[in-house]
Amino acid sequence: MVEPATRVYRSELRARQARETRARIIAAAGDLFAQHGYQATTIAAIARAAGVSGETVKSTASKAELLIAAFEMAFSGREGAASLTDTEVAEGVLELPDDVFLDAVLAQITDANARGHRIWTVLLGAALSDGRVDEVLTRILHRRTDDYRRLVDELIARGLAVAKHDPQTTAAALSFLLSPESYQQLVTQSGWNRDTYMQWLRAAVATELGR
Repeated sequence: MVEPATRVYRSELRARQARETRARIIAAAGDLFAQHGYQATTIAAIARAAGVSGETVKSTASKAELLIAAFEMAFSGREGAASLTDTEVAEGVLELPDDVFLDAVLAQITDANARGHRIWTVLLGAALSDGRVDEVLTRILHRRTDDYRRLVDELIARGLAVAKHDPQTTAAALSFLLSPESYQQLVTQSGWNRDTYMQWLRAAVATELGR
């Protein structure tokens, strides 16, 4: 009589163990990609870092898929989400009042860039030689453009921006200003702290929005 319940329990246990193994492999891959780059990171190295066999890594995901998943996890905290509107924080930000809305958006993006800028650089490089990575990168960039277009519409609706340019042009400018590349150049390479970077963002974005 208890056998079906036992089978369900064992199935759930295996599923949980598989999720934990996948998460460990993705985390190990992300660390190695960020440290050594895409080409220099091998499946064997990922397996050693994750404490599993090479076959387990291969059955979990391809190298390209691991890079993509590592970026998604770094940027937004979950697989399948690599854009501003995909993050869980975004859902709460949209409910904030006008006087704190833009600062909350800038803080959210800054935190995401702080987590993901190193693996983003690896993603850009890998896309030059790996067609699968390039395909996903193209989708991410298109989605990012759409995100910022929606952000511009939201800011205009709230009276926090004026139609200084057409919305698509403004969205492209925001995408550049708020990119992982700007974070890497100003914070990682130039040594700015978070407060200095945030002050620069506020001023640059305010100028672009006509505020």
